This record gives sequence, structure tokens and C-alpha cells, in this order.
Amino acid sequence: MSEGIGEEFVVRKARKEDIPVVMYINRVSLPENYPEWFFEEHLERWGEAFYVAEVGGKVVGYVMSRVEYGAPYVVEGSIVKKGHIVSIAVLEQYRRRGIGRKLMEHAMSALKNVYECREVYLEVRVSNIPAIRLYEKLGFRKVRIIPMYYLDGEDAYLMAREL
Repeated sequence: MSEGIGEEFVVRKARKEDIPVVMYINRVSLPENYPEWFFEEHLERWGEAFYVAEVGGKVVGYVMSRVEYGAPYVVEGSIVKKGHIVSIAVLEQYRRRGIGRKLMEHAMSALKNVYECREVYLEVRVSNIPAIRLYEKLGFRKVRIIPMYYLDGEDAYLMAREL
């Protein structure tokens, strides 16, 4: 268990029955939404790095990851195994309690120790200053800007770190 501001929270691996609430959190927290099969596929293929956070038995956040092979962003090599943080969200009323940080730490640990990834990366809106600060505290650095990455035309930072 981890203590944040207010109630304690628990981070655990996601289960199939969590998918509807994970989709709800995604829908109300982020403009980028995915179909149910997308969440199910990530849970099935990379479930060791798909986590939810609970407060009082209620799922209030999640992080969904996957494993890829490709050119590295921060480590040496021509082709590397890397983790991709596909989506992370915490319901607004539960933010600023350390939940997002713990979700990221669990996902990164699994990507390194279970899936043997050498680095991890993510995309984040250039306007999302709280998320950028969190990722920088976790050791991520801005690698480049991806122009017009989001459907509304906003740019993204590609951020990465070694595992």
C-alpha cells in the first residue's frame, strides 16, 4: 500500500474485469480513446505491465504498456527491446497523491524485469506540464517533438529513459 494525500491507494495488476472502468477513466480523463479490443489485447499480451490503482476498492487510475523492438532513443544499439507507455490516466479527483508516479514505477519495473526492455518511452502533449514534470522526475528526458501528433493538431514530446 502507498500513502498519498487522503486515503491510501493500492496498485495491482489489471484484470479483464477492470477493462470497463479503465475505458471509463480513459474516456473522462484523456481526449485519446481506444476501442475495447485495444485494451484487451494489451492486457492479454503485456499484462505484467498493465496496472490499476484502487482507493477504497475503487479503480481510480491505470497505466497500459506494451513491448516493441526498434531503433533506440536513449541506449546504445541498432535495434533494442523497449517499453512503450501507451496510456496512463488518473481520475481528476485522485490526482496529486502519488498515484500516477506509483503506476509508472510499477510499469517500468515490469518492462525491465519481466519483459527485459532496455528503455522505455512515451508521448505527452507539449501543454501537459504536470505530466511532463512527473516524467522528468522519473528520469525521462525529452527526445524530440512530434508535430501534430494528436487528433486536435497538438504536438507531442517523445520522452524516453533507460531502464
